[in-house]
Amino acid sequence: MTKNNMIKNNIIVLALIALVSFSAKAQEKVWTLQEAVNYALENNITVLQGQNVLLSNEQDIIASKGSFLPSVSGSTGGRISIGSGFDPVTNQRITNQITNSFSYGFNANQTVFNGFRLTNLYKQSQLNLETNKLELQRIRDDISLNVVNAYLNILFNKENLETAKAQYEFSQKQLDQVQELVDAGVQAQANIYDAQATLSRDMQGVTVAENSYELSLLTLSQLLQVDFNGFKVAVIEIDSPSAALLYNNVTPIMNYALENRSEIKVAEKNIESSLLSTEIAKSGYYPSVTAGYGFNSVWSESKDDFIKQAFFRELDVNKGHNFSLSVNIPIFSQYQNKTAVAKSRIQEENALLGLEQTKLALEANIQRAFTDAKAAFRSFEAAKSSLESQELAFSNAEERYNIGVMNAFDLEQSRLQLINAQSALINAKYDFVFKTKVLDFYLGKPIAQ
Repeated sequence: MTKNNMIKNNIIVLALIALVSFSAKAQEKVWTLQEAVNYALENNITVLQGQNVLLSNEQDIIASKGSFLPSVSGSTGGRISIGSGFDPVTNQRITNQITNSFSYGFNANQTVFNGFRLTNLYKQSQLNLETNKLELQRIRDDISLNVVNAYLNILFNKENLETAKAQYEFSQKQLDQVQELVDAGVQAQANIYDAQATLSRDMQGVTVAENSYELSLLTLSQLLQVDFNGFKVAVIEIDSPSAALLYNNVTPIMNYALENRSEIKVAEKNIESSLLSTEIAKSGYYPSVTAGYGFNSVWSESKDDFIKQAFFRELDVNKGHNFSLSVNIPIFSQYQNKTAVAKSRIQEENALLGLEQTKLALEANIQRAFTDAKAAFRSFEAAKSSLESQELAFSNAEERYNIGVMNAFDLEQSRLQLINAQSALINAKYDFVFKTKVLDFYLGKPIAQ
């Protein structure tokens, strides 16, 4: 191979590598908020476990349906016995007699009545499925809220990072400006040290902001259970909050949640289940009725039999049917039935108390969320006014510093106050947005929009 051909081949290989690298970067996933929520709802382990619980509940329903059907069984077997016996004709003992036998049979049993136990067990299995569906919905709602919170936290940290970078760039410009003034003999050499210290602090601030941003990305990737390498989210422009986003009255939210939230419905289903458990326990007081049917036949033969018949002939002759009807009347169960009913009634009381507790907890959470949202909006308005004031103050400080009226230390203090005001506004903005999302959550509105 010539040198020119080798060079051409190397160029082609490098071009292919660059193309593959570019293609891989182009295919990097950038997660939107809706995609993140949907992925979490489809792949979260807790959700998948909840879906498996529903599958198990469906099998319980099938099993409880089957309890209404008769149980059918068949049996067959052969036997060889060796030992002494009696001749049926001479009535004399026969030693070392070998007897071969074969039998088969079919049996069917049907529960006719058992105090409605089977009926109530079937109803309870259906109720368990409904309850776990509601519980799964509650889990899905909580996961959606957690994903939205984690996503907003990424946006918050990203905006903080941009602010930190802007401050760093500003400090770099200030250092360059001071250097020029020192070189011109207008300012003292000490001002350069102050500007360098400020630049170093801002560099540290950028590092801290970058770490917070990376950690927030890691938190969401772990919540979604996806690889953190290359994990990115789409930036959503969060407009400045306004009073129009704030709910004026908590009562409609409270009423809707008490009627529609999954945790309330789960508590109500638990009451229904406890009532059925009491009825199931009461069935122990009732008599149970069982009907049965059996069909069987046997063949037996030994070398000393006086009369011998063909195998199938003897099975046909010996076949028989039997029918049974049994009634079991409980008289004394060692207090088992009594204590079972008493414990079920206690569970009824606990289920009622559980519903009241769930309502109180929900009302408290909604009231707290409503109060937090109002406080967050007031904090945002205050932070916005504070930032406007600090911007004016810093602009004035810059002018005074440039004309030599203010020293570098006072200018830095004014700049720090401006940075704190910017951070406070960013924090207040995202805090208010999330608090309103919590209220949307309790009102049944889509929170991923």
